[in-house]
Amino acid sequence: MAKKIPSVADAAGKGFLTHIAYDSVVFGFSGDTLKILLMEYHNTGLFALPGGFVRMHENLDDAVRRGLKERTGLDNIYLEQFHAFGSTARYQPQVMKKILIANGHKPNNQHWLLDRFVSIAYYALINYKEVVPSPDALSDSCTWYNIDTLPTLILDHADIVKKALDTLRTNIDRKLVGMNLLPKKFTMKELQQVYEAILGEAIRRTSFQRTMLASGILKRHQKQFLGMAHKAPYVYSFKSKKLPPGKK
Repeated sequence: MAKKIPSVADAAGKGFLTHIAYDSVVFGFSGDTLKILLMEYHNTGLFALPGGFVRMHENLDDAVRRGLKERTGLDNIYLEQFHAFGSTARYQPQVMKKILIANGHKPNNQHWLLDRFVSIAYYALINYKEVVPSPDALSDSCTWYNIDTLPTLILDHADIVKKALDTLRTNIDRKLVGMNLLPKKFTMKELQQVYEAILGEAIRRTSFQRTMLASGILKRHQKQFLGMAHKAPYVYSFKSKKLPPGKK
C-alpha cells in the first residue's frame, strides 16, 4: 500500500514539523538579466518566494530540494542556506488565511498554518534555460521576474531577497556563481555578464579577463565561430570547483 503524502491543508499539520518553514530565492541568468522565481497565489494577487514545509521524517535540505524540483523539474540544484528569519513582524496569519480561503479551504483560528513560523532561507543557482517553472497546488503561476522589477511580496520576502542578493555578492568569487548560472561552455563575455548582473555594476573587460585567466579555474576550448574568424571568441569551461588563488 502506497504511503500517504501529508497535505499542508490538514488543519492540525499532521505529518509536518510545526513552526518551521523554508523559503528559496532561486536565481537564474537570462543572458543579460539576473532573475528570480516567484509564485502568485491563486485568486489573491499575492506574490511570494517558492517555499514550503518540512515533513516529520524529512531532512531540511531534502525538503528544500523536493520543493524546488516540484517548481523547476531539476535535480542536483546548487543550494546555500544563508539565514533564518524569525522576526515577530513576519507573523501575519491573515495572509495565510486569505490564501487558504482563496483555494477553497475554511480554516479556523487554530489551523496550524495560521501559527507563527520561523523560515530557514536558501538561495539556489540554476541554469535559466533548463527550467520550465511549475506552480504548486495553491498557486496560479510560477514565473521568472527581473531582480530590479519585482512585484510587492508577502510578509518579509523582500527582505529575504535582499539578504540573498547581498550574500551572493559577498560570495561571488568563492562560490564560483557562473558555474551554476551558465551552460557548461561559455564565452568570457557571458561570464562577465553574470558577474555584472549580480553586482549591479559594469566591470572593466580587460581587468576581468586578466583576473579570471589568472585564477586557474577556467579551461579554454576552441573558438566560437559566429561569422568573421578574427572576431571569434574563445569558449571556456570551469575546471573544477576549486577556489581561485588566495580565496578561502
